[in-house]
Amino acid sequence: MPNVRAIPTLRRRRLGQTIRRYRNDAGITLVTAARAMGWDDSKLSRMENAVARLLPQDVAKLLAQYGVSDLSVIRALEELAKDAGKQGWWQAYGGTLGLSYKDYLALETDAESLHIFTPGLIPGLLQTGAYAREIIAAIDGSLTPQEVAALAEVRKTRQAILTTRADGQPLRLWAVIHEAALHQRFAGLPYLMRQQLRHLLDMIDLPNITIQVMPLVGTPHPGMLGHFEIVRFPHPWPTVVMLENIQGGHFIEGMEDVRAFEAAFERVVAAALSVDDSRQLIKTLLERNSK
Repeated sequence: MPNVRAIPTLRRRRLGQTIRRYRNDAGITLVTAARAMGWDDSKLSRMENAVARLLPQDVAKLLAQYGVSDLSVIRALEELAKDAGKQGWWQAYGGTLGLSYKDYLALETDAESLHIFTPGLIPGLLQTGAYAREIIAAIDGSLTPQEVAALAEVRKTRQAILTTRADGQPLRLWAVIHEAALHQRFAGLPYLMRQQLRHLLDMIDLPNITIQVMPLVGTPHPGMLGHFEIVRFPHPWPTVVMLENIQGGHFIEGMEDVRAFEAAFERVVAAALSVDDSRQLIKTLLERNSK
């Protein structure tokens, strides 16, 4: 049977990057490792570059060469090798979703926790359908009504990870939202923000969700430079940071860079209102919107 070129999914790229890191840490050349496995010299290179499959049954033998004996690491990589070629539910939306968005959805699906600071919007995982449609259309005026509806549907489907997951462990979300986002108004849709504020109050009471509001009048903090998200995974996967702007998102994976954002999030949290005060502020704004 001919060797079919593997699809370089995000999971396969993360698997390739991980086995390359362990090989480099062990000081073993690519050729030496490949020949010890009985492979063609280029096969391991293709695996590390996510264009060839690493079979789950080969993971432990490969890692043994690199001196990796931690069973939790071996099992994690075997599971990732098993799932590396899986296409997520979002593939059904085809070209409507950009590559960076698809990559982010794959990360979010595998994540253990997510820390977000948003300066001007309600985070996507906390948006109502109506709010999502209005925001998506406002940010990209080139989208057709059908594309807006599809993207809003994707956003709502994503939210299932906050309440239901196959492993029974919903995503832990910690969101700091700037108060300015809570004062948003939509012409001709006076009910929209009322619905959105009520939804935030419902979500803030879930045990896996923490919501804080950054007050309009407050101390300076690192979040003033813009939106960022810290995506954390179970051991042994490293934390990833996602930065977002009008052209989409990009990822930061270097350990020192990630630590800088983790420290920044701690300072953002310290500058924000407490959870109880944030809940009270949202209630107050809801009451004003209801008059």
